[in-house]
Amino acid sequence: MSLEKFMIMKGRFYDWMKGTVGGGLRLALTGLRNLFFVRECAVCGQGVMPGWPNGSAMTTDGAAMTTHVMPGLTGHLLCEHCLDDLPLTRFWLYSENAAMESLAGCRVHNAASLFFYRHDSPYCEIVRQFKYGRRESLGLWAARLLGRYLAEGGLYTDVQAVVPVPLHPLKRWRRGFNQAEIIARGVAGGLSSRQIGENSGKIPVVPHLLRRRRYTSTQTRRSATSRRSNVSGAFAVNRRELERLQEAGVKHILIVDDVLTTGATLSECIRLLQDHFTVSAATLGFVE
Repeated sequence: MSLEKFMIMKGRFYDWMKGTVGGGLRLALTGLRNLFFVRECAVCGQGVMPGWPNGSAMTTDGAAMTTHVMPGLTGHLLCEHCLDDLPLTRFWLYSENAAMESLAGCRVHNAASLFFYRHDSPYCEIVRQFKYGRRESLGLWAARLLGRYLAEGGLYTDVQAVVPVPLHPLKRWRRGFNQAEIIARGVAGGLSSRQIGENSGKIPVVPHLLRRRRYTSTQTRRSATSRRSNVSGAFAVNRRELERLQEAGVKHILIVDDVLTTGATLSECIRLLQDHFTVSAATLGFVE
């Protein structure tokens, strides 16, 4: 058995463990921690009390304040002020936007991001703590918020499956998880909660439709040309999953990732699927 196949099998076993024993244990421990301890806002570091009445937050000096979050979403990961000032893109309201321009080299149906990702902004901490600090709950919360906005914008109501950008098995093993899969779960949950009529129901996450064919170094600090070259030919389609989705009548899929910078990675993935589905894209952050 090759190393790559072994790492893929290990990743799938890890996913199963997270969804059963590991997931239940982590959920219980998280609940206990949230019940007894003040948490810090991911953006400004102020203390936030998740158990405070009526979904409100509490600063470290004890002053209570009401959080303004979408119904059904807990707001204990960001304080009131940071929630209010979250630099939303509102791309989900428009079929023509800056995210679409970044993906102009492929046939993308719609594209959106939750917030503007500026390197000198403290809101970058949402992605950084999630991705490198392993705060999966933070990424899941932000992704679910994104999913709600996508649904309410009206352009994504017919999405039938959510597909995460895959990580190479070795990189996944080193990091411990694929951040795009966490985002996919949150977005699918947010979208599902707002769908009605013939499109109602739980939207599935399809983590194995795409796979990494080769290991690629980080895209950070690369130029746009270098980014495109780095990911060229790095992905492949899982034909078995493709046929399964087509047999199920899936027409519109949503590809998700953490941050949209030049669009090189997402464009490479979209090109592989654009002849088979209507393809849209979504990310947490959008680099201006």
